[in-house]
Amino acid sequence: MLLTIDVGNTHTVLGLFDGEEIVEHWRISTDARRTADELAVLLQGLMGMHPLLGMELGDGIEGIAICSTVPAVLHELREVTRRYYGDVPAVLVEPGIKTGVPILMDNPKEVGADRIINAVAAVDLYGGPAIVVDFGTATTFDAVSARGEYTGGVIAPGIEISVEALGVKGAQLRKIELARPRSVIGKNTVEAMQAGIIYGFAGQVDGVVDRMKKELADDPDDVTVIATGGLAPMVLNESSVIDEHEPWLTLIGLRLVYERNVSRL
Repeated sequence: MLLTIDVGNTHTVLGLFDGEEIVEHWRISTDARRTADELAVLLQGLMGMHPLLGMELGDGIEGIAICSTVPAVLHELREVTRRYYGDVPAVLVEPGIKTGVPILMDNPKEVGADRIINAVAAVDLYGGPAIVVDFGTATTFDAVSARGEYTGGVIAPGIEISVEALGVKGAQLRKIELARPRSVIGKNTVEAMQAGIIYGFAGQVDGVVDRMKKELADDPDDVTVIATGGLAPMVLNESSVIDEHEPWLTLIGLRLVYERNVSRL
């Protein structure tokens, strides 16, 4: 079994692969204060009772692949792999790791590991040209060329960040539940805020993707648009440009990168 770990700014998503099939997944909060020992206990709690794994930490795990946007957590996870999974091949996505995707950026090292991993999975699953829209702490748009190159992207504030900002900065506003309102024209403050968030972000996605398509391909219809991230379902039905929804895109990319590097370890 392959354990994949995608550490985001807000949440960490873990997936368990049996071959190419993801057979289990978990989502936990990301806490940069957790030590390696605390992370090991957390992993044991999540996986210890799984029917496909043994009771002891590491039983049944044959490989580990990790990417992280939080350096402090990556450091502790590196220690987890060393102390608790010492005999298990581990791939941590960082400069020098083979991904198979050329990065056409001014400074390739500043691109988030998760964005490159998403591009790896997009190329493998759908080919290029493609645009990956990842709804996380930030909403990111990543462009992949017809030749499978990562060509750049867009970073916008995420849905939850916008909701929190409205609640904090608006004197008569408050934090609301992220849900689809009855109509675009809200009949109360909560519905008005929900409409602004849901339909506002859908409009943002459509507008940004349309512009990216024109730069990415001679025929914009050739571009496949893939949505991923924990908040993608909030916008899927309201956007007109999304072709595919793959909630485990990053985990699939981690599996692919692991397979491309494990023979080199």
